Amino acid sequence: MVVLLLSIKAELENVTDLVPASNHFEYFFRVKCNSCHEEHPKLVSINRKEEREVSGGKGATANFVWRCGMCKRESSAKFDPAPPTPYSAENAQFAPLLKIECRGLELVGFDPSGTWKCVGMKGTVFPEVDMSEGEWSDYDEKAALPVGVSEIESQWTRA
Repeated sequence: MVVLLLSIKAELENVTDLVPASNHFEYFFRVKCNSCHEEHPKLVSINRKEEREVSGGKGATANFVWRCGMCKRESSAKFDPAPPTPYSAENAQFAPLLKIECRGLELVGFDPSGTWKCVGMKGTVFPEVDMSEGEWSDYDEKAALPVGVSEIESQWTRA
């Protein structure tokens, strides 16, 4: 078992506190088997509110249970119960977003697609920041400034 830390960095224009918009956010990850080192060809989605039973785990559950297509070994991943940390780093530096406990697999990629939320400089909440295109822009009427999120990058490290 290993706990992985997902850190992100992004170019934030006149906004702060970038975080997934809801607890039912679908995270998209690239997965690799620790046994045969085969990487799944597609992104997999994991929702922190959905739990599945782990076979042979005596009632144990995980947010993601996966059987490798190559070696057929079952692996699982479970989100840390702490909520995601809002991103507000200055100078586009990496900052922790969330932790996931992995058994038999490794998460090796992250796609930020989905609906996020952030806060403008004068407190305007932007609840529907759609990152499906990789960037988002709008106008903050309160602050009379353009706002945006772009160039999201991620990195995985051991927590």
